[in-house]
Amino acid sequence: MKPVQRQALILEYLQGKGRTTVEELSAHFDTTGTTIRKDLSLLQQQGAVIRTYGGVMLNRDEGDQPIDRKTFINSDKKKQIAARAAQWVFEGDSLIFDAGSTVQQMVPHLAKFNNITVMTNSLTIVNELVELNNDQVILMPGGTYRSTSASFHGSLAEAAFSHFSFDKLFIGADGVDLTAGVTTFNEVFAVSQAMCRAAQKIILLVDSSKFGRKSPNVVCSLDSVDVLITDSGIADDVATQLRERGINVIIAGDK
Repeated sequence: MKPVQRQALILEYLQGKGRTTVEELSAHFDTTGTTIRKDLSLLQQQGAVIRTYGGVMLNRDEGDQPIDRKTFINSDKKKQIAARAAQWVFEGDSLIFDAGSTVQQMVPHLAKFNNITVMTNSLTIVNELVELNNDQVILMPGGTYRSTSASFHGSLAEAAFSHFSFDKLFIGADGVDLTAGVTTFNEVFAVSQAMCRAAQKIILLVDSSKFGRKSPNVVCSLDSVDVLITDSGIADDVATQLRERGINVIIAGDK
């Protein structure tokens, strides 16, 4: 297992356990305590975990994690959400894909389409779209490359989205708060706001761990969201409150 994958799985493990020990992690991942300690030291430096005497706990404000690590966190749920989101894509659509790890999981489902336009600031998504080798129009906004998210940001990227109108935006989030709205740790979030302004319909893809979490930067209010796709871990009362606000809440896995 690659270190980045193991580190992502450690974070996922801590989401369920809350707190654990080096010994427990070593046994769970069938590796040495030295390897786990190296992983935890890196995660602590990046603000993802808090080391305690004899153990470790998840930092609930874990900051902006690298996209290659995010891809492995709650990956099964993300794939289910992405598969359900792909049902909202139709031939002839013009789409924006943000640089989130859940949105990225939609790309394989686009192989059957030959008449769609996709604009994204994610270099990873562009590369995966090219690999599909079908007849799609792919647009990139340009801007300043940000290695953490493997995406482009800045005034050039923001301006590029302002020149277009798209049918749908598929976007992720680091947190969804019923008061604050859709939030992110990403400090260059203005490009996400530009995406929202350029789309006629906003489709939010978030796994259930994101609810009740509020990151520092607000991308948009919940009133701007048309469709929210998540997994069955969402609390019933949260789903009810979202629906009462006019959001079409879809649970991946439901028929």
